Amino acid sequence: MELLAAPDWLSTVPGWFENPIVVGSLRIVGLIAAAFVLTRLLRRLVTKVEGKVSADSTPIRALQRTQTITKVLSSAGVVVIWSLALFQTLSELGFQLGPLLAGIGIVGLAVGFGAQNLVRDVISGFFILFEDQYGVGDVIEVNEVATGKVEQLTLRITGMRDLDGTLHFVANGGITHVANRSKDWARAVVDVSVPYREDPAHVREVLERVAREAKDDHELGRNLYSCPEVLGVETLGDIDITWRMIADTKPGRQFEIGRKLRERVKITFDEEGIESPTPQPLVVAGPTQDGA
Repeated sequence: MELLAAPDWLSTVPGWFENPIVVGSLRIVGLIAAAFVLTRLLRRLVTKVEGKVSADSTPIRALQRTQTITKVLSSAGVVVIWSLALFQTLSELGFQLGPLLAGIGIVGLAVGFGAQNLVRDVISGFFILFEDQYGVGDVIEVNEVATGKVEQLTLRITGMRDLDGTLHFVANGGITHVANRSKDWARAVVDVSVPYREDPAHVREVLERVAREAKDDHELGRNLYSCPEVLGVETLGDIDITWRMIADTKPGRQFEIGRKLRERVKITFDEEGIESPTPQPLVVAGPTQDGA
């Protein structure tokens, strides 16, 4: 059987293209160029995602969360791309990758043992952002020890400022329990004490009127999701009865709303003549010197 003849254009290819050194060099250049192009494409994609989020979402929390996650993914993608390009380049240069990878694995294992706390902090911080457990502006309680408003959130630490101005920095890897007090919505709990002599029906009517007026108020009502609810008698004390009122508010506004509701209750109670419970003095009479 007669073999097919080689195309004529092959005869025009320069002979130095058959040189292994030239071919290897061209492959290395191609690998570097491909890695550079992939890196640029990845960064453009990340920039487009950030721009999309900036245009469609106004909350700083959503924007910060997306920017942090995209930066992490971008950095990880760049490391993977250039690592593969480096390994392929070393392979083209004739290096044995087996011993090299084994050495890198040993070094990575040693670094991992030495920096395991840092790695734990970074991984925990990534999942805090990815799962949206909390963000900048949230009021949280960490490990039932520190409470404050989150002012800084990175992959390694969480910074929150408490009521007296102290700024706490907590490593993300050390966080085992988080109570988010401003996630989606919040609730103000208002307890009011009245004397036993007050008519319960009258007290309930006054509290419900305060709730309606608070919802109708322009400044106060815009921070309320619904009209405050009077639950009723919460406890029976020694000298007073405690009534409870709750109000669903916007995230982080429950403390402000609670203070304003207590102020309105105090003003209305004064208008209705409902007094605050006061301890009654107890006088114990004993025998006098003459036996009386």
